[in-house]
Amino acid sequence: MTETTPLLGTVAIVGFPNVGKSTLVNRLTGTRAAVVHEQSGVTRDRKELVCEWGNSRFLLIDTGGVDIADLSPLTRSIAVQAREAVSEADLVLFVVDAKAGITPGDEEVADILRRARKPVLLIANKIDDPAQDSLALDLHRLGLGDPIPLSAMHGHGAGDLLDLIVAQLPGEGREEIPEAAIRVAILGRPNVGKSSLLNAILGRERVIVSETPGTTRDAIDTVFERNERTFVFVDTAGMRRHRRHRQGIEYYSELRALDAAARADIAVVLIDTSEGIVEQDLSVADVARKAQCSTIVVLSKWDLTTVGIDDIRPELERRLRQRPPHVAVSAKTGRGIERLLDLIERQFDKHIARVSTSELNRFLAELRERRQAPAKNGKRLNLLYGAQVATRPPRFRFTVNDRRLVTRDYAYWVENQVRARFELEGVPVTIDFIRR
Repeated sequence: MTETTPLLGTVAIVGFPNVGKSTLVNRLTGTRAAVVHEQSGVTRDRKELVCEWGNSRFLLIDTGGVDIADLSPLTRSIAVQAREAVSEADLVLFVVDAKAGITPGDEEVADILRRARKPVLLIANKIDDPAQDSLALDLHRLGLGDPIPLSAMHGHGAGDLLDLIVAQLPGEGREEIPEAAIRVAILGRPNVGKSSLLNAILGRERVIVSETPGTTRDAIDTVFERNERTFVFVDTAGMRRHRRHRQGIEYYSELRALDAAARADIAVVLIDTSEGIVEQDLSVADVARKAQCSTIVVLSKWDLTTVGIDDIRPELERRLRQRPPHVAVSAKTGRGIERLLDLIERQFDKHIARVSTSELNRFLAELRERRQAPAKNGKRLNLLYGAQVATRPPRFRFTVNDRRLVTRDYAYWVENQVRARFELEGVPVTIDFIRR
């Protein structure tokens, strides 16, 4: 089996809050991709992962807990997300806490599933000992077929469940994301408007938006097509600067945000212009730089500020080492969204661009003329020749007579000259100085 093996279909996991859905996702996928915590309601957006079993692969969708009796706007949004996941699925796993027994909430979810007329596997979870399988029998009255005893925590019954899933899938699923897709991580401190921006780009509520800071806890991948190009947007949890402010769920959510940056080509760093540039914004931008993302600064909530872009530009250029391009947007009015998408495409093209060896060596000759290289003990550094050895992002290898003569100041100067000459503003540029 390889990553090109077609997906057999899509499976959605639904259930009442805190019945172990995310634990089951991690068990079936053999990962820790879903945030698991004793606090109920940790999963809020739906999250998609590829699950592999034997020679088969299928898409697994983890959803937020559906509590229809809770009338809060956030909970209603979670229920909408879960319903949409069910509508997209070929098979639904309905997870119930067998130890707790059937609750009114379970009956409500069961009613939704019966109306959806989708194939359902009823999972009697938290049966940690095979001797307790009889606990599953009471679930027959939900009217969704024979319950399947399982322990997502300990793995009891997981293999049999995977066999059942593979057997019931249609045999064909959605196409996987192409390698050439532009992977974009949306980063920022809490409550700067990351989810609102993604929803404005997509034109629909793909991720939950709430005034409560920290609503997004997982990194959510969303595919978007535009101008015959494929984008993969990842909305991430807000990143706090000080580690002492990150506890429990927030700590693991931030790890996933860092992982999202590591998987991305482009990092869109949001700055709330109604509050101005703060130290946390610079820390987020530094995360993007260290993750080797090409960076774009998005000045969000532009409809709420009277600050001009010319007032902010000098501060950005002074404080951000890569001098990334920036664009002002308003998720509320839609202003700047098309310009942002155009900029992401241009930045990605630079991220994967290759400079010819001949052009690069003409440029090195210009550098030798432009500034005298450092010297030590009567020996002067000489830039002999260079070549680009990698893309996505660009990496260069410059051969010198003695790499010990390369000073930090000179290396930064060369990097900045490369960035300016080949229009790589905001693009991570790595230069390896090697001895001939």
